[in-house]
This record gives sequence, structure tokens and C-alpha cells, in this order.
Amino acid sequence: MNPKESVVFSLVAVVVLVLLSWVGAGLIGMHFLFGVLIPYLAFAIFLFGMVYRIVGWARSPVPFRIPTTCGQQKSLPWVKWSPIENPVDTKGVLKRMFFEVFLFRSLFRNVKLELREGPKLLYGSAKWLWLGAIAFHYAFLVILIRHFRFFSEPVAGLVRGLEGLDGFLEVGVPRFYLSGAVLLAAIAYLFARRYLVPQLKYISLPADYFPLVLIFSIGLTGILMRYFIKVDIIGVKQMTLGLAALQPTVVEGVGSIFYIHIFLVSVLFAYFPFSKLVHLAGVFLSPTRNLANNSRFVRHVNPWNYPVKTHTYDEYEEEFREKMIEAGLPVEKE
Repeated sequence: MNPKESVVFSLVAVVVLVLLSWVGAGLIGMHFLFGVLIPYLAFAIFLFGMVYRIVGWARSPVPFRIPTTCGQQKSLPWVKWSPIENPVDTKGVLKRMFFEVFLFRSLFRNVKLELREGPKLLYGSAKWLWLGAIAFHYAFLVILIRHFRFFSEPVAGLVRGLEGLDGFLEVGVPRFYLSGAVLLAAIAYLFARRYLVPQLKYISLPADYFPLVLIFSIGLTGILMRYFIKVDIIGVKQMTLGLAALQPTVVEGVGSIFYIHIFLVSVLFAYFPFSKLVHLAGVFLSPTRNLANNSRFVRHVNPWNYPVKTHTYDEYEEEFREKMIEAGLPVEKE
């Protein structure tokens, strides 16, 4: 597909999902299917899919050290080395993983390259991508934690505290949550960047656009449900508590927008293990990140190398010594 077709395909796919849930739950009344069966099925696919991917990664042999490094390796005592960018032990790896997972350090250090007249190669800062990515991930995390209030009673203190921090602006009734706006803005930026930057647009596929459109739709339906299209919030919590307790129930009059929202979330859960979003778990099992670069101190031997018959120089000279001497070639033994 060309870039335009990829975008259209992703948009049409999400629209079809919205219409499917609206017709199925809103018009036909298949509330049990969209409110109970599909969420359970999606969660089961998510769990089994994640276990399958993680086990597959864990079973992949990594005989050699292949960490991606961008700093001086530890060598001589007077040579300054980079303990975070080029760790040589587990302590250094843990530091590197912490900054990578929580602060996106490698993305923060990313630079952009431009070819200008001359010709000249210019390197510059590229912090907007880092800002958009970290805003998206943390906003998504805050929203996910806030939603735990629908699955527990009483609501945990951590969730209440996070809700208060997220809605500290005290704007509107119901209270405006900053994370929702940040999520939509970050997704819009990441989508626009991918479509408007020619280099990214050329290599982008539906698998790159679809998750952005899907998550944007989830956030949008959530905001619509909270501020514009009212739903029976008591009935919503009753249904979510029933799902969490494995005692599902269907409450009449909840509203079609809720079933659209939960169906899109279910699609995201089922799609997650088989998409690029699975880097959530993959980053912890990536040998380019979780290995110490200690090849100068430890010899790493490929464990599945089959035995190879070798012919040493001593054996070679023993076999051809006379001919080497006749040819005037130096030999170690006369």
C-alpha cells in the first residue's frame, strides 16, 4: 500500500469497528456479546498472546554480547568510559534500563540528519519526537491507572490520589482530566509527524497508522462518554465490577457509547500482542539493551557450534616442511 492507502485503510477499519459495535449493541441489542463475551475473549487473547511472545523471546539463544552502545567502553584505567551507555556489569545494565524505560533516554539522545546544499550533512536536535512519545506513554499510563476505579470497590488510595493530581485544574463538571487532552494531542502529533515527514511517510504501513487511530478513537469515545454523551455511570461500574469478579452482568440503559468504547478497548487488547505495541514487553528482553558489554573481560563461546576438524600450523609444517625448505620458505623447525 502507498502512504495514502495506508491511512485510509486504518481510518476505514476503525470506522467499521465503531459501526459494528454501534449496530450490534445499540440497534440490535447484543449487549451480552459486546459487554461480556468479547471483552473476556480479548483479554484471553491478550494474555495468551503476551505469554507466547515472551516465551518465544526468552527461548531465543543469544550466545554473544550484542548490546547497542554509543559511549566509550571500559578499558584502560586512564580512559574515561560511559557506565550507562556502555555498561560492563548488571548494575550498569539496570541503570541503563531504568533510564530507557522511564525516560526514553535513547530517544532523547536522538538527532536528525539533513542533507543541504554543498553538499553538507547537518545534525540537529530532535526532541519533539521524544516529548510526544513520553507525553503519549505517560498519559496513557495515567488513564489506565485511573480506570482501576471501575474494577474495585472501595477505590484504592493511589487511584484517588492520581485522579486528584490529574484533575488539579478543577475545570468543569465533571472535572476535566488533563491526561485525556494530552493523550489526544500526543497521538495527533505522532500521526501528523508520520504522515507529513516524507522519510517516515515512505516507510509507514497500516500497522503504523492503525494503532494510533484506534487509541485516538478510544480516547475520543472516553471523552465523549464523560463530558458530552451521558451514560449510567452506576451501571457501568456494576458491569465492570462483574467482569473483574468473573460474575458478569448486563445493565440495561447504560448507553451505546459505552459499548463502542469497550469494544474498541477489546480490539486493542486482542491486537496488542501481535503488533508493534508489544515493545512494552520486548524492551525488557531485547539483547541490545539488557546485556552488559563485557566482551573484553569474558570470552563468550557459541554453545551450539559443532566440532570442526582443525589443521594447526605445526601440523601443516610437519606435512610440508621439506617442500617449504626447498622453496626457500622459513620454517620453525629445521
